[in-house]
Amino acid sequence: MKAVIIGLGYVGVTAAACLSAQRHTVIGVDINEQKVASINDGRSPIVEEGVEALISEGRASGRLSASSVIPPLDDVDIVIVCVGTPSAVDGSHNMGHIAESARQIAHSAARTTAPLTVAFRSTFRPGTTQELIAPIFRDVVGPDFADRIELVYNPEFLRESSAVHDYFHPPKIVIGTEGGVHSETMARLHEGIEAPVFEVGIREAEITKFIDNSWHATKVAFANEVGRICAAYDVDASVAHAIFVADTKLNISAYYTRPGGAFGGSCLPKDVRAMQYIARAADVKVELLDSLLTSNESHKSFQLARVTAAAPAGARVLVVGLAFKPGTDDMRESPHVALVAQLIEHGYRVRIYDPAVRTSALIGQNLGYILSQLPALHELLISAEDVDADQYDLVVCNNAHIADLELPEALPVIDLRRVR
Repeated sequence: MKAVIIGLGYVGVTAAACLSAQRHTVIGVDINEQKVASINDGRSPIVEEGVEALISEGRASGRLSASSVIPPLDDVDIVIVCVGTPSAVDGSHNMGHIAESARQIAHSAARTTAPLTVAFRSTFRPGTTQELIAPIFRDVVGPDFADRIELVYNPEFLRESSAVHDYFHPPKIVIGTEGGVHSETMARLHEGIEAPVFEVGIREAEITKFIDNSWHATKVAFANEVGRICAAYDVDASVAHAIFVADTKLNISAYYTRPGGAFGGSCLPKDVRAMQYIARAADVKVELLDSLLTSNESHKSFQLARVTAAAPAGARVLVVGLAFKPGTDDMRESPHVALVAQLIEHGYRVRIYDPAVRTSALIGQNLGYILSQLPALHELLISAEDVDADQYDLVVCNNAHIADLELPEALPVIDLRRVR
């Protein structure tokens, strides 16, 4: 294929070098004449292991060149945009380079009738392709631009110092298109690269890097806060870390990372509070750990808002699942208990189905907690046999026990196990 890469920064240079190594014809474009000259001299404008060798090889083979202007796009298969999106003071991205690149590409594309894929790898917020980039193409090329110009969002997953290896061995390939439809051009671009492929909507692709990098930052901050606590109590942090990462069932796994319900139960809230106290007692600042319970309360409020937006006060609501997990009657600090209490306070007529919860069997702290939160629980609980779906305006699902019930298709159901 023939590819044009706009922006010869870290991502663009690496992409140009690696694509030429895959025997594609590549033209790199940047307004910085020094970068252009460097590539045309067979040298890398960035310091990154393996890149300069690939650039030198690409120049020698004639497959790689650089220019300060976008070339004619008549015979170009794909334009890959890698321009910078620097942060503003408020954390937003400066989209000037993106808008200008899109405008220049659109003007070049308007001079030809050839099909073209335009893939963006610059990091920007969800909605940018549809709300900023597509309107530029529509204004310049015409309202039917999408008939021959395919807009794609294709994030990169490169780490500095191992970028070439990461390019050919990525953790995943994410291809965002309108409606998540298959892109043959992007499939050809990634031929020979072994990785899970996600063909998704543009917005889902656009948010991918933000999720990944925020999670990476969270892990670093969490590890360092734990390290500070360990140091304060003369605990060997390396030994604690070895124990922590040995648990690949829960700690280092996909568990607890799917957006869904708030956390609760007898362990997580209690032990987070204890960890916060342990840190305070040693005068150790742990801002991330201190934010966990506050964030959890915000999520409870978010879930309540989802329910109240779906039905007006006074509506009849069936809540499926009261304990913090299905198959248990442990309701201590269950977010579902808090939800029911708030719905009743807001004037909703609530009934609860949870076959694991029997008021006659509750004892100890579990009994004390539920009596303090829902003293009339015995009046709210109903059995599967007593569930008459026609009596409800809304079903709120908290756990898998909803599979026990036969509900009419027309009955609205909000599944709080998922955030949508």
